[in-house]
Amino acid sequence: MLLPAPSGRPEAEILVYSSLDNDLAAPLLQAFQARRPGIAIRYENLLTGDLHDRIVSETQAGTGTADLTFSSAMDLQVKLANDGFARPVVTPDTSGWPDWANWRDTAYALTFEPAVFAYHKPSFAEDAPPATRADLMRWMEERPDQAQGRIGTYDIARSGVGYLFMARDQELYEGIWQVVSAMGRAGVQQYATTADLLERISDGRLAVGYNLLGSYAAEWARNNPDLGLILPRDFTVVVSRVALVPAAARRPDLGTDLLAFLMSPEGQRLLSRTLRLSAVSLEVAGQSNPAGGMQDLAGLRLKPVPVSPGLLAYLDQATRNRLLARWNDAIAGR
Repeated sequence: MLLPAPSGRPEAEILVYSSLDNDLAAPLLQAFQARRPGIAIRYENLLTGDLHDRIVSETQAGTGTADLTFSSAMDLQVKLANDGFARPVVTPDTSGWPDWANWRDTAYALTFEPAVFAYHKPSFAEDAPPATRADLMRWMEERPDQAQGRIGTYDIARSGVGYLFMARDQELYEGIWQVVSAMGRAGVQQYATTADLLERISDGRLAVGYNLLGSYAAEWARNNPDLGLILPRDFTVVVSRVALVPAAARRPDLGTDLLAFLMSPEGQRLLSRTLRLSAVSLEVAGQSNPAGGMQDLAGLRLKPVPVSPGLLAYLDQATRNRLLARWNDAIAGR
């Protein structure tokens, strides 16, 4: 996607690599261009793994690379920073950024995306939908006719965010494998994408979706009145999209300017409205109902995934294999 300079007299061009869909990215980029009308923006929407690999290969080839990257793969973004492929950047908002959302001024979390329970409202016309993991287990046990074959979640072998959510669940909740085993007995359905799950919950083929990415679920719920969302009240895992300015950026000054805009109160408000998320910026998050299509976050046990080298453990193949094996065993009732 190419956004020409609004002035009609381009002074420079920014190259952005991102995993955010074009239609969601466009209003953010156009708002930046309103400040900088002489700047054209070339935006490439990439799969998260391809984004990481291109930064590495282009840097090693010495050809220069994107001026800003913005990705939902927290672990891969931190790996780029940890491996020396990102440059330290200080923006006017860096000093006030939460510690969990900034690693060495090289990788910044820009969004605040909870893992939610999604549910088919007509299926719960007479009962409250589960609001905790204990509630979910109780519902599966007491309503087997409603639950059998009608619980969905990510296939964590194919979904990066699904794997990250489950890894955090394992760290935060010692009873998680009882939950997974119960879902297995109830014939849990596994899908690679959020859209696959939301489509089936909206039309009633599934009654409950476990650990869905809240940003997409909230947007889907706007147009599907039978889809409801709950932020789990026992604890809510929160992931983020992470931005960085590559060390080999062709125009690191412009990449820094765009990052500064996305971290500014204006940029954070736009991210909140566009993605229907809560903001990372403490100034914006303190304003009224920043969660967009989701309920107020007050009173919840929020558990953000820190932007830190601890994320690299999720990329370790032996660690991944152990988690997948335990998941498969629990689903199969072994």
